[in-house]
Amino acid sequence: MENRRRRVPALAPEERRQALIAATIPLLHEHGLDVSTRQIAAAAGVAEGTIFGVFESKNSLVVCSVIQALDPQATLDGLAAIDRSLPLRERMSRAAELIHARMAENAQLLTAARKLILAGQSDPHTGGRMASSRERLRDALIAVIEPDAALLRRPPHAVAQMLLLVCGANTYGPFGDPDNFRGAELVSLLLDGFLIRENEEDTRGAQ
Repeated sequence: MENRRRRVPALAPEERRQALIAATIPLLHEHGLDVSTRQIAAAAGVAEGTIFGVFESKNSLVVCSVIQALDPQATLDGLAAIDRSLPLRERMSRAAELIHARMAENAQLLTAARKLILAGQSDPHTGGRMASSRERLRDALIAVIEPDAALLRRPPHAVAQMLLLVCGANTYGPFGDPDNFRGAELVSLLLDGFLIRENEEDTRGAQ
């Protein structure tokens, strides 16, 4: 008697959506927006037409995948776990490493997200969700810096914004050196310019 192939139970629509998103994310890391529905279907182990049974278009699947992949919660948890009793320089160095790792790991996805938004190919909520992620990341970094706000010439939000800017430029910019210029070096670049010297007059009130 021949062995019959066991039929895989059909997934519910939401489970199918999540399975397709899970299959798409690694492909976006590798191919960016050039990923094809054929590649996605092969990775998910389904027929290509299955994609359009739960997503209106390839673009809809890509947008959902980008948003899910760029969820900042893991980085936020890492920032929240930094011991606030550590010296400012060490706290910021640890924070810079976490942010740098997030940006380096998601370089393709962040580029893809910007292209989708600039091209007007994302749904109306995508830009808002991306902005919310950036704000949450900035606020978590501010919380790392705030305990030593009195040591800084600029308020914590300005220092946090600059650290994010420098991390981004070092990851994506034409002059960036993400393999050798990160963490402690980035923080030293900022703090040695932001720290108030002991013999310096406090002119912040006059500004």
